[in-house]
Amino acid sequence: MNILLIDPPFYRFFNYYNRYFPLGLCYLASTLKNAGHRVTIYDADCNKPSDATASAKRKGMDYSRLPEKYRIYLRELQNPANPIIQEISETLDRCQPDLVGITVMTPKAASAFTIAALVKKRLKGCHVVFGGPHATLMPDEILKNTGDVDFVVSGEGENVLLELANLLSAGNRNVQAAHHEEGDAPGLSKLGGISYCSNGKRVHQPARKFIDDLDTLPFPDREAMLGADTYTSEDSGLLMGSRGCPYNCSYCATQIWTRKVRYRSLPNILEEIKHVRRRYKTRQFTFKDDSFTVNRKRVLEFCNTLLDENIKINWDCNTRADLVDLEMLKKMKKAGCNSIKVGVESGSERILQLMDKGTTLQGIKDAARLFREAGIHWTAYFMMGIPTETEEDVRKTLALLHTIKPGFASIGVYEPFPGTKLFDVGVEKGLVNKEMSYDEFFTRIPSDYYLKDVTRRVDTMGTLEFAALENEMKQAFHTYNRGFRRILERAKARSSLYLHDPGIFFGDIEKFIGWI
Repeated sequence: MNILLIDPPFYRFFNYYNRYFPLGLCYLASTLKNAGHRVTIYDADCNKPSDATASAKRKGMDYSRLPEKYRIYLRELQNPANPIIQEISETLDRCQPDLVGITVMTPKAASAFTIAALVKKRLKGCHVVFGGPHATLMPDEILKNTGDVDFVVSGEGENVLLELANLLSAGNRNVQAAHHEEGDAPGLSKLGGISYCSNGKRVHQPARKFIDDLDTLPFPDREAMLGADTYTSEDSGLLMGSRGCPYNCSYCATQIWTRKVRYRSLPNILEEIKHVRRRYKTRQFTFKDDSFTVNRKRVLEFCNTLLDENIKINWDCNTRADLVDLEMLKKMKKAGCNSIKVGVESGSERILQLMDKGTTLQGIKDAARLFREAGIHWTAYFMMGIPTETEEDVRKTLALLHTIKPGFASIGVYEPFPGTKLFDVGVEKGLVNKEMSYDEFFTRIPSDYYLKDVTRRVDTMGTLEFAALENEMKQAFHTYNRGFRRILERAKARSSLYLHDPGIFFGDIEKFIGWI
């Protein structure tokens, strides 16, 4: 079967530099190709040199202000003359796939729906499959809203999509009839983890068991991507060492993967690192694990192996404030770790408790001291606009920023994502709708998705009051990040990378100029 996997465009519509390739699609591609299917990955959100001038392409690097550009996304998404829309149509015509798989994150839902409609318009008989976080959380809503999606895959997609593709490629009549005659699809009825329509009814098969042994998965196929030469060596260094998170933060939907962490073996991870380093000359790697240091013993073993085998790389990761200690941080830095991202979220103890974060203000301050003592650059992520949050709570967040002094800081307004505890709190307080209509995805900016009243984001402040506070906070964060000391800290953290690949240095300079 000829399969096209697509990451829908979003950031590209307003020329925001979107780093990295779609790692999840690369895992799907390698699994499907190993079974004999032909697979191409189309990263429609990748900024290519022909899209715009370099300076224009780098505009808007202040991530916290991205929602100001979301209306551009909605407008251009519905403009058939937009070059990105035309490119999607041309890619579909050129590839002529039998199946199109689209990964869907909630902010990209309208883009995914648009591509599904284009597929059905241009490719007769082509199957459309949605997968990814939003598809896992809202399969019923998707099938209710559009007839352009044939199947929705929930959870881990590798084995489910492979089995579905095998059924479709075998020309299974029962599969072809699934949308017309209820009970006439035994192949589908035995396939867990999918949703589809049959005889006008929406069918949701039971969830599929997660993959316990992640080493059984082939390495992600980075070669399957169209325009692979547009990615830097650093882009190719994206890795996943584990899946799952043991924590239960009320704003995060990772709880859908259960609170169990499944690990790849260290030899398996190291083999991929060596392969990527040889193939793409990659020096900077990024681990996208939810909390890289959740298993302290494993982290130390990983660092010791890098040192013992003299594997000279740089790498960064995500973690929590309560999952670091000085010995481990020093070992990580010695083994090449040059940056750590931490979800701090709030400077209000009450809001941290509401978030079920499991961290305290004192713990956050202690972690900041440890990062400084170990000499590791770190980024702190904050949030505002949580239900019940007051102006006093928000100002405590700004005070905490200037107390802990991270190397870089970002703040965003809370967006109610389905599948989270805070989403349910929003529903209870009358702030959030359980579902959205098809039209709402195209008439509301993504940061307003699921809000019952877009002029009432929080229950403690008026619209104008909150907007003024939001602008004040974002400007304060932007001013903080532009300080000479912050810029120098980041450059210092990446200095060995610059020596290895001067092109990345000039790319960072270009992005910085656009950002300021």
